Amino acid sequence: MKNAVRNLKKGAKAQVRKLAEFRGIKRQSLTQYQSSVRKLYDGPRGAVLKFSSIISLHEPLMGALFRSGRFDASRFSRILDVGSGAGQIIRHLLKTARPEAEIVGFDLSAEMLRRARERLDSPRPVFVAADMMQMPFRDASFDCITCGYVLEHIPDPLPGLSEFARVLKPGGVVLLLATEDSLSGLLTSHTWKCRTFSRQELRSACDNVGLTWQRELWFTRVHQLLRLGGILVELHKPELQTAPEDAARSALPQQNAVACSSHACCQPVAQ
Repeated sequence: MKNAVRNLKKGAKAQVRKLAEFRGIKRQSLTQYQSSVRKLYDGPRGAVLKFSSIISLHEPLMGALFRSGRFDASRFSRILDVGSGAGQIIRHLLKTARPEAEIVGFDLSAEMLRRARERLDSPRPVFVAADMMQMPFRDASFDCITCGYVLEHIPDPLPGLSEFARVLKPGGVVLLLATEDSLSGLLTSHTWKCRTFSRQELRSACDNVGLTWQRELWFTRVHQLLRLGGILVELHKPELQTAPEDAARSALPQQNAVACSSHACCQPVAQ
């Protein structure tokens, strides 16, 4: 009887999601959708992202997550922030990561990275604009990846998660935040033209690419009680025995990237 009720609730939730979630991501080709997302973030809505993140409390709550040590950025020497946007996460990484740690900001929108660079006003981060499904970094380049509400901007999470697993070192950690298929998440999907995830499907996708769902995080106890804030999870890539030459690979971008011209380590695409 309990299983029947559980299945009924699951089916009802799936139907609500099907009807209420933003569906443009499935109606357009991938190229068309990426172009529309880039225009969205390049435009006025992207320009006010830093303010909306503060008003929604996401950015302050993220800061508390780092400062409290619930996610300890001081463990890492090379950090990749995927979907840097207005620099919401990098802002906190600059304060909590080790001074010598390398920080790379990555986004589909070069305009958002320009805004992040101006906002952060720090020479420390390197900024690279490219597609998260074809990241221009060598295998095992980073020991940490942060990704805040970005994976939902691709129709299928597997190509993005596969790239995370590829560029992450064995033993590396991913801090992943994603829009959940809750009422607030469905509203968010229309605001930012993205999809949503159930915890089960996202966990299954992570397992498929070899990223272990280590622990779930919450901004506050109230968020946990009311199931707010989306999905926050720490993922781990299992340790493997690697050859010394593999471990010594650098994290310099390769090709297919539009990089910040002020950093010599970024190689822009030849026009």
